[in-house]
Amino acid sequence: MRILLLVIVLFISISASSQVDDEKLRIGYTAAAPFIIENGEDVEGLNVWLWKRVASDLNIEYEMIPMEFSAMLDSLHTGGIDLSINPLTITSQRSKEMEFTHSFYASNATIAIAEVSSFDRLKSYLSGFLNVGFLSGLLILLFIIFLFGVLGWLFERKKNPDVFRPGKSGLWDGMWWSAVTLTTVGYGDKAPVTKFGKITALVLMFGGLLFISGLTASIASSLTVNQLTNNPDGFNEFKGRAVGTITNSGTENFLSEHFFKDIHTYPNVPTGLKNLDQGNIKAFIYDEPILKYAIQRDSTLHKLELLPVKFDIQFYAFGLPKTHVELEQRITQRILEIIETEEWDIVLNEYGLAEF
Repeated sequence: MRILLLVIVLFISISASSQVDDEKLRIGYTAAAPFIIENGEDVEGLNVWLWKRVASDLNIEYEMIPMEFSAMLDSLHTGGIDLSINPLTITSQRSKEMEFTHSFYASNATIAIAEVSSFDRLKSYLSGFLNVGFLSGLLILLFIIFLFGVLGWLFERKKNPDVFRPGKSGLWDGMWWSAVTLTTVGYGDKAPVTKFGKITALVLMFGGLLFISGLTASIASSLTVNQLTNNPDGFNEFKGRAVGTITNSGTENFLSEHFFKDIHTYPNVPTGLKNLDQGNIKAFIYDEPILKYAIQRDSTLHKLELLPVKFDIQFYAFGLPKTHVELEQRITQRILEIIETEEWDIVLNEYGLAEF
């Protein structure tokens, strides 16, 4: 009886493993140019070429099934498809739910943003002066000029009437002297001669020197922060902004783990880039070769650009259900043999991927 049970279990195992080989494989994919490019009913791209080569060498029959990216991942998990030829990033979480072939390509994430016009840059620069800190400092500066101008005129108007004239003209003389002294210009056309006038000038010079230095530093800091805000050079600059990426992608996990606060997800790259172009998000973050290809090939996205930022190194591979271990090993062996050939380098160059 025990022997019979063992025979039955062995038969079922062999049937299950051979079922994948005997039937047509269900190959799921979603557009991800230049790895998977849809031209009407035709499908091409680096991953398509690689899979067709593998399938031909291993005599595998298959059918191609177009799917949304998120649905494709779910089908891999449940066994709805036998293989995904998309450039899937190998992650620890995905490895718990599916098998991966050996990686055949390494990439990284980058950031796409909308170009800022010259007018917007000028407006942004000028807005650096129109903040509470700068305006408060300017009001304090005018008050100091007025206060010390009045004091200087009061102390000098009787003993120094030629320089600090009586009446309204004298008040103007005091304002002029105070402004020139405070800014350390020192024309020398007006100078106090009385004891209290000179004491006022000393306080104004030393106190004004400290105040002007602080005000200058405040303006410079405000302009620098404003410039960094509008010309970000790293993904940390976008943590408090609305950013987009692909649903259930490795990049979405990366952004969540790095505390991005406002993440918008989209089913595919063209949809995300359109939203970026329309101003619905401030940046779209995803795999560099895919973003670069999409922007170069779509003339309506000419206002978008990629920042010179590289992060989140990713290794691409084909994905299979957990039940397809034997098939994965066969495909992996053939992939390793193919990517070691010169033909692989030629195909990479054909799709503009050799530089990554």
